[in-house]
Amino acid sequence: MHVFNDVPILNKTALFELLSQRFDNQEKTLSQIPNPNLLHDAPKAAKKIADAIKEKKKITLVGDYDVDGISSTAIMIDFFRQIPYPLQTIIPNRFSDGYGVSPNILKRVDADIVITVDNGITAIEAAEICKERGIELIITDHHTPLELLPEAYAIVNPKLSKCDYPFKDICGAQVAWLLLGLVKKELNLSIDMKKFLDILCIAIIADIMPLTDINRALVKEGLKVLMHSQRPSSIIIRDFLNKNSLTSEDIGFQIAPRINSAGRLKDASIALEFLTATTTNKAYTQFEKLNSLNEQRKDLEAQTTKIAIDTVQNLEELPNIIVVCGEDWHEGVVGIVASRLVNHFERPSIVLSIKEGVAKGSARSLGNIDIYKLIKENAHYLQRFGGHKMAAGLGLDEGDIEAFSRAINKSASGLTCNDFIPSEDVLGILDTHDIDFELLEMLESFEPYGEANLRPKFLLKNAHVMEIKYIGSDKSHSKITVKQHLHERKTIELIAFRNIVEMPSDKKITCKYTISKNEFNSKVSIQFLLNKIY
Repeated sequence: MHVFNDVPILNKTALFELLSQRFDNQEKTLSQIPNPNLLHDAPKAAKKIADAIKEKKKITLVGDYDVDGISSTAIMIDFFRQIPYPLQTIIPNRFSDGYGVSPNILKRVDADIVITVDNGITAIEAAEICKERGIELIITDHHTPLELLPEAYAIVNPKLSKCDYPFKDICGAQVAWLLLGLVKKELNLSIDMKKFLDILCIAIIADIMPLTDINRALVKEGLKVLMHSQRPSSIIIRDFLNKNSLTSEDIGFQIAPRINSAGRLKDASIALEFLTATTTNKAYTQFEKLNSLNEQRKDLEAQTTKIAIDTVQNLEELPNIIVVCGEDWHEGVVGIVASRLVNHFERPSIVLSIKEGVAKGSARSLGNIDIYKLIKENAHYLQRFGGHKMAAGLGLDEGDIEAFSRAINKSASGLTCNDFIPSEDVLGILDTHDIDFELLEMLESFEPYGEANLRPKFLLKNAHVMEIKYIGSDKSHSKITVKQHLHERKTIELIAFRNIVEMPSDKKITCKYTISKNEFNSKVSIQFLLNKIY
């Protein structure tokens, strides 16, 4: 049970000072992005790509089926179109091809050079095949490397121990974009690298990169580019969101899931064709397909989440690391279900789908817990794994699940309560009279919010519930009208998405919430989103 005795009471001045401390000495501008030459092997890779273009060699790009991989591929396609130069692109299908550049994918490749984006750092076998076939392999990735690296012509990854790039937490699309900046110089092209920022900021947000340092600068600028870009997909995104300005949360909650749904449920090419469409008609057609897939994804996710939560609740005690599995759970939603379990139980979660004796799945973490490190410690149970501190993918035999679950929980036995607390949770208690448009404007000045710059969460303590209404087409959301003090006139309306909240017996509520701007039919209002009830 949470006790909130030490939560500070905040006014606007105190809140401003708290938020300002997050960015002391680290507000960066685009001009301060470190030189891409500092990325290990990047100059070598850029020269090889430039020479291949001059010599008219065949180049194949292998991407990945998540938003980062699709965005990386889209940026590459757009860049090569502007040269112009033909580029064969392949994004593996999650179900028939598996992950990344692989022996299976290479069967479809006829090229002199293979470039990977957002994958390849663990592609030992694929690198050997490339070598045998005389294909020069250039790996660009950002995932954590293993001790053994693939034998490639060049490996561009900020997480390599020998890489001098000063900011390590960049996504795959950023690595690709930085490399293309060097290719542009090699070929003396006049391509404006800023024009890719609309797609790049989507990748940074969707891949949950920390929104600090250069990531913050790129997302800030990228959201502005997205508002004005004539790229057909950006026009459709603007029309769909229908707002005067865009936030990272608009991308994270509205756009990224739609782009992701293609690779999760069907084939990532649907999303790639959306981002690279040359007409708004084509972009609109693809976006409608993404909308439809996203609805299917939500249904599947809701069903699987319910089963997974019930499974965990039936355990005798809650483990430090949740491991749940199900026969034929849809592979495309296990990552989202893992995130839902993390939110629900405040524990790192691994969700596995079993098919024909083989389990494949995703892990998600929280707080200070490095899930990749914990998985790596128990790699002897696994057939494959990869990822980073907050998220990972893994595969193992069905028969090893139980032993793996016991072992990873043994590895996590030294964790303390503080490790499980999401970094920077409740900031404090605000008097509802302080919540006005001036406060909203101040909160907006610290955008973009996201990983490492979370939207401030506030505590409402023992507030009086006046009314609860169920809203939405299927009445699956709750609107809770509350008063902080019974004698005052001011009420606020808390919105709880995908949550049926029942009237408490004492008609009081203690909860965590966030404040944001809501734009609807050109009308701007303050929106209170309920985060968690205690």
